[in-house]
Amino acid sequence: MYYRNAQSALVVYDLTKPTSLIKAKHWVAELQRQASPGIVIALVGNKLDLTNEAGSSSNPLGDDEESDNADGEDADGDARKVSTSEAQTYAEEEGLLFFETSAKLGTNVTEVFTAIANAIPETSLKGTRGPGATPGATSRTEDQSRVNLTGPRDNASKEGCAC
Repeated sequence: MYYRNAQSALVVYDLTKPTSLIKAKHWVAELQRQASPGIVIALVGNKLDLTNEAGSSSNPLGDDEESDNADGEDADGDARKVSTSEAQTYAEEEGLLFFETSAKLGTNVTEVFTAIANAIPETSLKGTRGPGATPGATSRTEDQSRVNLTGPRDNASKEGCAC
């Protein structure tokens, strides 16, 4: 993993594999130990599409300990193995942004990147504006200082594609 001078990092784990959250915690610890001070870290649980709450970011029942069938899913077709509350509690304890996403469906992906962009301190970006930038000077207004990833796109024919 390369993180020298990184302003942010996404640490992604698989909602269907508890061991992936354990590994994610190790990566978070590594970033906190070695990366730039003030780095914005987002803990992202992926594969929300394999859970029963694919349209939301929380488990309304709060219980993920039902009996599993041979496919790794519980009786109601939910493959979730890492509870939202477990991961969210960890993220809060460590001061991380937290999201559950589906890369397959695009659920919450834009929200993750928007939150990261908005969480990076403006002062850390001023030195990276380019060769002609004057330190401390900015021509942007307060409304323009936030990132808008939902604005109009030139390529509207590619629905759901941000490319």
